[in-house]
Amino acid sequence: MILYLHGFRSSPRSFKARVVGEKMAALGRASELVCPQLPASPKEAMALALTLIERYDASELSIIGSSLGGYYATWLAERLGCRAVLLNPAIYPLKDLDQHVGVTTEYHSDKVFEFKRAYIDELGALAVPAITGPERYFLIAASGDDVLDYRDMTAHYAGARQHVIDGSDHAIAEFGQYVDEVLAFCLDRAASPAR
Repeated sequence: MILYLHGFRSSPRSFKARVVGEKMAALGRASELVCPQLPASPKEAMALALTLIERYDASELSIIGSSLGGYYATWLAERLGCRAVLLNPAIYPLKDLDQHVGVTTEYHSDKVFEFKRAYIDELGALAVPAITGPERYFLIAASGDDVLDYRDMTAHYAGARQHVIDGSDHAIAEFGQYVDEVLAFCLDRAASPAR
């Protein structure tokens, strides 16, 4: 099972989520992908994620997280002991998202939602100061990310498998070139560690 977690203001309709979904469908494994619309509340988002994956053990589960979804994926991977692929993950979202407190819209639907100041504290509760089991992580970071600093990412996931893209952008516009590598990491059960 693969759980895909989108980023802030994003949705299951994001480019990378669609690429993963299309590839899983092409492999005949569409039913093994779950990509929920995450609530704005980090606490509620993690409660939803845990509900969706509660019947799987660490050896059966991988998580792909993009941007803020990468922050969430790291918390879940540490809690559950499963694999995680991080795509330009947020490392310090408390400072990055403070400026977004208030009413905003989703990128793919213009649906209005409120990002409350209380959510900053909820994000703080999910902080992972240092990862354990770096072999469970695969980081894809773009040096051209104009939203987050890839150097924070490579430092935070030190010891993990890393692919730093020279240039690109926060969305990883050429993600289609990397999806096979991402799914190979997620679906390689023979090498998947269990707690």
